Amino acid sequence: QVQLVESGGGLVQAGGSLRLSCAASGSISNINAMGWYRQAPGAQREWVATVTSGGGTAYTVSVKGRFTIWRDNAKNTLYLQMNSLKPEDTAVYYCKRDDSLGSWGQGTQVTVSS
Repeated sequence: QVQLVESGGGLVQAGGSLRLSCAASGSISNINAMGWYRQAPGAQREWVATVTSGGGTAYTVSVKGRFTIWRDNAKNTLYLQMNSLKPEDTAVYYCKRDDSLGSWGQGTQVTVSS
């Protein structure tokens, strides 16, 4: 099992940007798909974005055009660039391998003020 640790969250004003990182304890090059998820207070955890080993990406409609997901296999790191942030983006953000071996970590808090 590969340990994943999220970082990069913080408090920003609406319209601002953050870059989240997901550092893996081992190689991620053999993981077909990795994704970012988020959970707002009192809400269910939801899928945000996915990137495949071939570089293909997919996004939930609410973040499309504002967020970018990519992976650096050489650095064993998954990233999420978040631009034009909105208060409704406020949540704890998690990364996970999108297969049967995936599990949840502690996440990183993103708070967007208005």
